[in-house]
Amino acid sequence: MNFLQQLHPRRFIQILDQIDREPPSWQMDKAAALRRVMFTLLCVCVSLLTLHYGKFSSNFQALLGDENAQRLADSGWYELTAYGWWASMHLLTFIVLPFLTIRFIFREKIIDYGWRMNDTLKHWPGYVLLITPILFFIFLVSQGDDFVNHYPFYSLAGRSFFDLLIWQLLYISQFIFLEFFFRGFILQALRPALGANAIWIMCVPYLMIHFPKLWLEATGAILFGFFLGILALRSRSIWGGVMVHVGIALTMDIAAMLRKGEWPVSWWPG
Repeated sequence: MNFLQQLHPRRFIQILDQIDREPPSWQMDKAAALRRVMFTLLCVCVSLLTLHYGKFSSNFQALLGDENAQRLADSGWYELTAYGWWASMHLLTFIVLPFLTIRFIFREKIIDYGWRMNDTLKHWPGYVLLITPILFFIFLVSQGDDFVNHYPFYSLAGRSFFDLLIWQLLYISQFIFLEFFFRGFILQALRPALGANAIWIMCVPYLMIHFPKLWLEATGAILFGFFLGILALRSRSIWGGVMVHVGIALTMDIAAMLRKGEWPVSWWPG
């Protein structure tokens, strides 16, 4: 099968049909499927609602109190610790709440929801095909002022290597949490009840978390989520998606910092 045939829409329908024919697709009876869908989507609703209203630094400031927040701001570390709050909210909503659902409602093990590498390396051409045009697009948009003024999100990432390292750890961890939530929890929880349709259901909330962004990025999230969903089910792992997200994020941050000339020169701010 040549390259163009691989990209034909009919080929993706065939892949979805294959996913539907393989276990654990459609292995639940009607009653069990109803409960699986109900508890999964209830967890998704609670998680996204909590994240949307809880991730903002204003909540972190309220938790600290005005006096402590001002003291932290005067020290120069408020923004980075606020991003620590942001990452911790993703941990709570994308990892902890699904874990509680998996462990105490589904009575299953969280490691079976995509945490193993499994067949990730077998499907590396698909991940390369997915990331290549995005990296080319990043190269094009990185020439504009809007790009360099937007990335990295942490404005002091170039202050020191410590700032850059901690920021990247927080940023990368958020992508791990996100990939588990969408391509691990939602997909693997719904597949026994709904088969390959789990991919389309996952794409809806994945699109919606991109609504605050530019329309082009939000539109791309539909296809991006669809392809990552297929690859996650075929590889039975979230790690290919993690590597794609991390590769894109690091490229964007590094490109912006180099263009602005803000690459750190010392380990510690000073």
